Amino acid sequence: MRDMDRAVGAVLGSAAGDALGAPFEFGLPGLFRERFPDGRGELCGGGGWDPGEATDDTQMAVLVGESLLERHGLDLPDIFGRFRRWAAAEPKDIGLQTEQVLLGGDPWDLAANRHFRVNSRAAGNGSLMRASTAAVRFAPRGRTGTMDAARRISALTHGDRAAGEGTAILHELVRTALLGEDPLTALPGALSEVPVTHRERWARVLSPAWHPDDATEFNGAVWPCLGSAVWALRTTGSFEEALGAAVDLGGDTDTVAAVTGMLAGAVHGAGAVPARWAAALHVPLPGFGDRVLRAGDLRDLAEALLRAGLREPRDRRREAPAVSPSAASSP
Repeated sequence: MRDMDRAVGAVLGSAAGDALGAPFEFGLPGLFRERFPDGRGELCGGGGWDPGEATDDTQMAVLVGESLLERHGLDLPDIFGRFRRWAAAEPKDIGLQTEQVLLGGDPWDLAANRHFRVNSRAAGNGSLMRASTAAVRFAPRGRTGTMDAARRISALTHGDRAAGEGTAILHELVRTALLGEDPLTALPGALSEVPVTHRERWARVLSPAWHPDDATEFNGAVWPCLGSAVWALRTTGSFEEALGAAVDLGGDTDTVAAVTGMLAGAVHGAGAVPARWAAALHVPLPGFGDRVLRAGDLRDLAEALLRAGLREPRDRRREAPAVSPSAASSP
């Protein structure tokens, strides 16, 4: 399997997981298996979502990816501006913290950190959910490069360093999977890049001994969200099984499944995404006209992002991006 197929799998798989989980959001564990006892879930719609409709998770991932292409690299003010335009259009779903940061009137490099200083809580999973496109684009930069890019993008909306470290670990797992390797083997190396103050907690939720039942927070928090996605990947043998296990956990099902789909798609490739899901998948973009992306558009986006990363000069790929002001000042 080529790395391009895995890259498409990461982006398309994340979007499929998002749409699969959306109707079950905030539901109890076991509802997915109750509805689909044979494990063959459908993009059924419900809870305000049309069948196959992706949520803010994928919408924000698309905005990141399109900025990376159109601006020929990481332009943080541009990404923040796109996020703000989208948020102002009143999308169906937007995280409360993300909405407050984007529409609070503060500049791009101060908004998230100011929010965190006031609220002291900003370790939601919102920067995990949108990571697929950036993870593909920055994979050619290697472990340090892709993890630093993840931190910088996370810091646009999440002032808590824990969110950035979780997103950085996710980037590295995707990068490893794109190489055709088992992403679980990348965990020790990824954790070695995490500051000591955060490393122990991440090591605990990502260990083989951890189970989602061990979570001490709702899975809308960054730790159990990524931990649950890694657990679903570790304990299943196929893309569809992994997503079913993720959604069946209940809670923040669209995001847990989006992160699981990102990982499982990178491992199993685009061909593992069921055709019946791809056919129904669609991604509206509030604030950007009447645009609606389909599976083919996501495929094109993923391919263009990986090509852009591979075309980047090798000396630039080795450069570690400077940390943005908001990330640098976060605890």
